[in-house]
Amino acid sequence: MRLLPIAAVSLTLIACTGAKPGNSQEAVASSDGLPFTVTPVADFDSPWAMTFLPDGWMLVTEKTGTLLLVSPDGKTKRPVGGIPPVDSAGQGALKDVVLHPDFAKNRLVYFSFSEAGEGGKGVVLARGQLTGDRAAMPVLANVERLFQATPYVSGNGHYSGRIVFAPDGRHLFFTNGERQKFDPAQDPKSTLGKVLRLTLDGKPAGDPGLTAKGFHPAIWSYGHRNLLGIAFDQAGNLWEQEMGPQGGDEVNLVLPGKNYGYPIVSDGDHYGGADIPDHKTRPEFEAPKVSWNPAISPGGLIVYSGKLFPQWRGDLFIGGLSSQALVRVDVNGTGAAKGDQWPMGARIREVEEGPDGAIWLLEDGRDGSQGRLLKLTPKR
Repeated sequence: MRLLPIAAVSLTLIACTGAKPGNSQEAVASSDGLPFTVTPVADFDSPWAMTFLPDGWMLVTEKTGTLLLVSPDGKTKRPVGGIPPVDSAGQGALKDVVLHPDFAKNRLVYFSFSEAGEGGKGVVLARGQLTGDRAAMPVLANVERLFQATPYVSGNGHYSGRIVFAPDGRHLFFTNGERQKFDPAQDPKSTLGKVLRLTLDGKPAGDPGLTAKGFHPAIWSYGHRNLLGIAFDQAGNLWEQEMGPQGGDEVNLVLPGKNYGYPIVSDGDHYGGADIPDHKTRPEFEAPKVSWNPAISPGGLIVYSGKLFPQWRGDLFIGGLSSQALVRVDVNGTGAAKGDQWPMGARIREVEEGPDGAIWLLEDGRDGSQGRLLKLTPKR
C-alpha cells in the first residue's frame, strides 16, 4: 500500500448557497403529488456521493475532487484535505465515500476515485483517517491506496467505484465497471465488469470457486456493465444495480461465482440499435431480478431500514439519472419487483438514509446546475 501526500486545503469556510428553507413554499411546492415532503438543504458543485457521520454531520464528494464536511442543516461546508488528484473527465470523479464499521473508534473513511496511470485510466479504492474537529481544518491523514482496477484502459466512462462493507465486518465489496469495453466483463483476469470482494486492507478475497478456475482473486461475480449501486439488506443479501446498454437497466441479487451475462446477454440493445440477446435466451447466466426498458439510468442505491417510512422498510431506493426520478423496488426475500417511480425534476445521483430515517438525495448537478441536497420526510 502506497501512502499519498496530504493535499493543501483552504481554511476558509464555504458558505452554503442553498440554506434549508424549513416550511418554505419552495419545500412545499416541490412536494406536490409526492408521498413525502421535499426540503432543499444545500447546494453543491456536481456532487457524487455522501455518507453520515455518527453526530449527523455529512461527508459529500464532488465530481472534480473535493470532499466536504457538511453540517446537518447544510449551512456549514468545510473542504477536507488529503484527497489525491482526481481525473474527472467524462464520467470520472471523486466517487463513493463510506465509513469504516468502527469509524467511531478509528476514524477511517474509505473512498474511490478515477485517475490516469500506466496504460490509461482506472478506478482506485483508498482510505484515510479523518482528523481535526469542527473548529479546525479537517484532513484525511495517512491516505492509503488499497486496490486499483486491472487493467487501466483508454476512455472516460463506466468506472463504477461503489463500496459496501459486508455484515461479517471483515470484508468489503467494490464495483469495477467494464469501462465501455464490453469484453472485459467476461475476462477472468480483468477486474473490469465485476463485483469484487476484498479484505478491509484491500487484499483480494474473491469467490474461492472462481479463484480455483484461474480468475483474478478479487472477483466475486462477473458479467456486469456499469455498477453504480450496491447494498446489503437486513438478511445479508447483496443487491446491486447497474446501467444497461440502450435499455436493460438492472437490479441483481449478487451471488458468489455467478456470471450475469454482459455483453453476451442483456434486456437492452447496443447503442446504435444492434441487438443483444435477452437474458431469457441464455438461462445459464444469472438473470436480473428487475430490469427497465426504457432506461431509468440508475444512480445510488440503498436498502431502506428506517422508522419514518415503515411501509417501505426493506425495499430498495434508487436514484434515476435520465429518468429524473426516485425509484422504489419492492423486495420480498430474494425476490424483487418494480414499485414506485416518483418524478423529482432533476437527475438523482445519490440516495442515502439519514440517522432519523429520512431519505436524502443528491441531484447530479449536470450542465452547469449546482446539484442540491434534498431531505425527504413523511407528509403530515
